[in-house]
Amino acid sequence: MSHFFITASGTEIGKTHVAAGMIRHWRAGGVPARALKPVASGYQPALSASSDAGILLRAMGSSMLNDEAVAAICPWRFPDPISPDMAAARSGRRIPFDDLVAFCQADMAGAAGPMLVEGVGGAMVPLDETHTVRDWIGALGLEVVLVAGGYLGTISHTLCTVEALRAREIAIAAIVINPMEPLPVPVERTRESLLRHLGATPPPVFIDDTPDWHAWLDEAARR
Repeated sequence: MSHFFITASGTEIGKTHVAAGMIRHWRAGGVPARALKPVASGYQPALSASSDAGILLRAMGSSMLNDEAVAAICPWRFPDPISPDMAAARSGRRIPFDDLVAFCQADMAGAAGPMLVEGVGGAMVPLDETHTVRDWIGALGLEVVLVAGGYLGTISHTLCTVEALRAREIAIAAIVINPMEPLPVPVERTRESLLRHLGATPPPVFIDDTPDWHAWLDEAARR
């Protein structure tokens, strides 16, 4: 079954946007896809419906978008919009790494269709004193869908993230460029440049919400 970890080359790149699009595409085709957003910084209970987890719940067809509903897929929520280790510390808490991994594994074990686990920030964001998002991905053994932007600097950030994942032998199933404005060059040029520098056997690189990306999603759901 196709389960993926959604990470990015940085923060505010569009992980939730891409993940919600994946869920909507699959569910529109009758595939019972689900998503988790276990850790969130900058979370405000009064704005639960517009939070990342709330957006994912809406993509899954849920009409319950309150804090209690969000907690079911996002148990580690912190109000400060800073790295999750610092946000947890400011709240007098921590993110217990083993519990985080176990939470994801339990949900994946009961999944009837594809499951997405959306990370927090970029792939090297700290979760506690010793673990990063990359460690979390490795512990789950999931392939990655890496979200990149179209902004100035995205090529370097994306290639560095790819190197960090490859250093831990984490498989990259696909790279998806979220063409956020402003675009210094056409997004197709960014895609071409990434493919030139990703090595002899690059992962597929897509532009979000295009026919090629949707075709890949259809194939992934049939695995």
